[in-house]
Amino acid sequence: MNVKKFFANTSRQALSLVKQGLGPDALILSNRAVDGGVEILAMAQGDLPQQTAMQAARRVRQGKDQAAEVRPGPQPAAPAAAAADNPVSRRLVSEIKSMRGLLEEQLVYQAWDTAQRREPGKARVLRDMLRAGFSAALARRFLEKMPSGLAPEQRLAWVKAVLGRNLRVVSAEDEIVDRGGVYALVGPTGVGKTTTVAKIAARCVVRGGAERLALLTTDSYRIGAHEQLRIYGKLLGVRVIAVKDASDLQFVLEDLRGKHLVLIDTVGMSQRDQMVAEHLALLSAPGTEVRRILLLNAAGNGETLDDVVRVYRGGGVHGCIITKTDEAVGIATALDVAIRHQLSLHYVTDGQRVPEDLHLPDKESLLQRALSPAVAPSVHHLDAAECQLVLATATAESAFAGARLG
Repeated sequence: MNVKKFFANTSRQALSLVKQGLGPDALILSNRAVDGGVEILAMAQGDLPQQTAMQAARRVRQGKDQAAEVRPGPQPAAPAAAAADNPVSRRLVSEIKSMRGLLEEQLVYQAWDTAQRREPGKARVLRDMLRAGFSAALARRFLEKMPSGLAPEQRLAWVKAVLGRNLRVVSAEDEIVDRGGVYALVGPTGVGKTTTVAKIAARCVVRGGAERLALLTTDSYRIGAHEQLRIYGKLLGVRVIAVKDASDLQFVLEDLRGKHLVLIDTVGMSQRDQMVAEHLALLSAPGTEVRRILLLNAAGNGETLDDVVRVYRGGGVHGCIITKTDEAVGIATALDVAIRHQLSLHYVTDGQRVPEDLHLPDKESLLQRALSPAVAPSVHHLDAAECQLVLATATAESAFAGARLG
């Protein structure tokens, strides 16, 4: 399939270029406004299966007869409704959409092949990013923005620098323990909320004493959930208070206004549980002023972590904590999620010890670990052809917004 790109100031001019280059029966695959004009992807009729080509070309010719400048304005609804009711039209539209998707993937394949031949070093960096666990959307963004002609050591330095500019980490001066306030640790089951609450609480007690701290729990679902936090509270000399609903929480927080730091251990439930929204509403009740910290499991896969962020950030998330880094082979996936969703990283945990296994994020060491190559080949690693497929099917729009690349 020979797909060509045409650009002009107006759609009429672009269609004229298509006709000159591919003939009057050319098939228009896409037509979109871009900076400075209109871009059209088109291919010759002979590159399509005969029956589909005849149908598509006939439809394209009808559209060309009425081609005009792209102008905003109301469109008549009756013809569109009639076309929607026509089974032949629906089938033809479906076929064209399907072909367009395949052709767009083919264009990405060709672009990837061209990039590999022109700059194999750049392609190698992108393969390494995918193998490390960074998302295909982020890797493709790097492919577009990475400068040409960099030496191997310069390429790695560029990648680390760009990741560093986009990874938000909380400094020692802004640490939760020193800033104080009311914080609720939220996240799905098994991510380590109760243990992390205990670690932060112990850090606070060591620095300022138990009288500056209060511990709350909203977890009335799990058997023994209160007891686990109470054991930690007893060891630290801190009372643990259970709250049942929004009014109870508001009353307790009003009573604890003199405390420097209030930590809330919340119920763990799947991000797909319908009760998540109800529980988050409890923490968002007027007058509570609770800052939510989302816990991300370093051993989780990217799609699951994205789903967790999407659900739990409803109403606002103050930042995140990456947990269980000792259980994860790599941490690139968790860092990728934090970067794309622009979440400030407050702490990193790497074990069950309280409070030893809680650390302020060290950007340099985190990125070094994320970008370090695997010791041995893995069945989960992608080869060059598979990287090509992943990049072709990943959507560029899912890359992080507002990134400072370059």
